[in-house]
Amino acid sequence: MTNSGQSQQAYAILDPLEVNRAGDPEFDLVFGIAANEVGQFTRAIMALERVLSVQPDNGRAKAELGRALFAVGDTKAARTLLQETKAQGVPTAVSTTIDEFLQAIDRVDAEGKSSWKAYVETGIGHDSNANSGPAGSNVAVPAFGGLVFTLTPGGVKQSTEFLAVNAGISGRHVIDPRWSLIGTGTLQTRYNRGTADQFDSIQADIGGGVSYRHERNEYSVIGQVGTYLVDNSRARDIIGMTGEWTYRFDQFRQVGTYLQLSQLSYPNQGVRDVDRTVIGTTYSHMFRDGRFVYIGGYFGQEDEQAANVPSLGHKLWGLRLGGQQAIRDNLAAFATLGYENRRYGGPDPLFLVTRKDEQVNLNIGLNWIPAPQWRVTPQIALTQVKSNVVISDYNRTIVSVMVRRDF
Repeated sequence: MTNSGQSQQAYAILDPLEVNRAGDPEFDLVFGIAANEVGQFTRAIMALERVLSVQPDNGRAKAELGRALFAVGDTKAARTLLQETKAQGVPTAVSTTIDEFLQAIDRVDAEGKSSWKAYVETGIGHDSNANSGPAGSNVAVPAFGGLVFTLTPGGVKQSTEFLAVNAGISGRHVIDPRWSLIGTGTLQTRYNRGTADQFDSIQADIGGGVSYRHERNEYSVIGQVGTYLVDNSRARDIIGMTGEWTYRFDQFRQVGTYLQLSQLSYPNQGVRDVDRTVIGTTYSHMFRDGRFVYIGGYFGQEDEQAANVPSLGHKLWGLRLGGQQAIRDNLAAFATLGYENRRYGGPDPLFLVTRKDEQVNLNIGLNWIPAPQWRVTPQIALTQVKSNVVISDYNRTIVSVMVRRDF
């Protein structure tokens, strides 16, 4: 059945028999091949190791075990087994398959070499709410007995067309098979049309750190500094670090857990300075047909640095879900969905309630690759923030088309 393309059926038949027939090399070999074909690589490894314990020269078992070890990320052991199998002398068809896996291992190993990559991108779009402002200009303020104030034009929702220009670079310098130095840098700029140009922005971030790999685990610590400018004036600075642990189950599945510690400072409003802590985890899965999905969650808090302003600090938690589906070789659709809940630490001094926010983000778009190293991304991004403080309650829709060149 495994040779006739009926691997799933073969695996379903053999799986319940393993308890009674494990140790029979003929059964274990067929079961190991079927498990490999349907992606049950851990089961395949156990079955094929049983074969080799009694038949150490079984070339087919070695080849299949090498394939399974490659799938779970043990490229060193996979290479050794596959090379041994080929040296024993195998049929041409099997030898060709082994060569393909050895080439794949070479590509994976090449990823462990020092490298760098960069990109530049530009695009245009329409933003329904460039300043994340409320829809109405008249606001009743409880601290003044409910007196109605009129917001300035800059405080009310403004729509605009925009031009975005971005660039980034990242690199890894391999010290040895386990230790690497890593670094990143990004620059994002946006230029709005007309009176909304007061919300033109520049964001620059650089980061660097160290990475340690051991078997299926990778640990990294990265320091980061960045600044965000609005209308050429520094609005927010950030300095911090992120520690992350990534565990790769195999070439298709991994989970990452991270801790972010940072200080956010506001040069023109020092009272808003906070210490931010976030802990989160994300699971991602690449399917054999090219589909990719991820799901994650996080929680944390922002602690205000100034005294007696609990309304400026908050606790938060959130969820993220996303995926991509190939439509054809050079075209894929993607979608991401995020939810964040924020609860502030004390009553707002103007609105006399403890602020509570719920934010939902939805992004839908396409990735089109018209030529190698080029990518065109049309997308729509929807944001909804529900808040019991009226000036923090808003909706936003951004429609854009970005063109990117990778190097």
